[in-house]
Formats: sequence, structure tokens, C-alpha cells
Amino acid sequence: MLRVVGVVIVLVIFVYALVDVIRTDGNQTRGISKPAWIIVMILLPLLGAILWFIFGRPYGKPTAKPVRRQPTAPDDDPEFLRNLETRRRNQAEEDRLKKLKAEHDAKERDTGDKPNDGSGDAKNNGFKPGDAKRSEPDPHDTDELK
Repeated sequence: MLRVVGVVIVLVIFVYALVDVIRTDGNQTRGISKPAWIIVMILLPLLGAILWFIFGRPYGKPTAKPVRRQPTAPDDDPEFLRNLETRRRNQAEEDRLKKLKAEHDAKERDTGDKPNDGSGDAKNNGFKPGDAKRSEPDPHDTDELK
């Protein structure tokens, strides 16, 4: 019974040390390279584990880096949602600009196609520059606000 417990303890130490070697970054191992440590661990299970813990393991650094969980669905990813909102805004702005350009082009076509009846320039509907339209209130007039 004591032999079985001893074998189990050696096996647990060996497996723990082997997993520790495998999970440790190759740049952080001390003494010899990471593949050499794995070979030493396989050839000399108990002695290799003891040597690893004494000479090969990095000082005070965690053996495994914490894994950053990635969102499982696109709607859980804040960056995806930010990009989605940005794309939606850009698309709306493009649609608005296209509509304004189409209206502007249509207005220019309509204005350019009107015949000139001699009552003035067709573009400013008979008004000369500097004339105020009498039917529209002056937007700068502040008398009504007092």
C-alpha cells in the first residue's frame, strides 16, 4: 500500500512539473531550453521534476498567462457594436449627401431649363443682388423679439 501511495505521489509531481514546463513561455525558462527541459522530464521523471522546480522555473512569475475571454457572439463584443454604429452613421451620412446632391442637380436642371422672359435673371427670379424679397420677412429683424 505504501508503494502505491509513493508511485501516485511521484506520478502527480511528474505530471504537474511536465504540465508546468509545457505551459511556461520558452523565453522565461532558466538553465536550458524548453524542449531540453521536456526531454529531461521524460527521461528522469522525479529528478527532472525536482530540477525543474529548483533550476528551470521562472522566478515569481505565473506559469500560465491569464486567458482573455473573447466574446462568444458579435452582439457581446463592444468593439463590434462600436464599429457597427460607426458604419450605420457613415451609411446614413452617405445617403443624406447623395439625396442632397440629387436635389441640387434637379434644382439646377429646373432652373437652367426655364426660358428667360426678359423680367430679369432667371437664377434670382427677377431680383437684383441686394434687393430684398417683400413677401418674406427679414430673418435678421429683431423687432418681433422685443
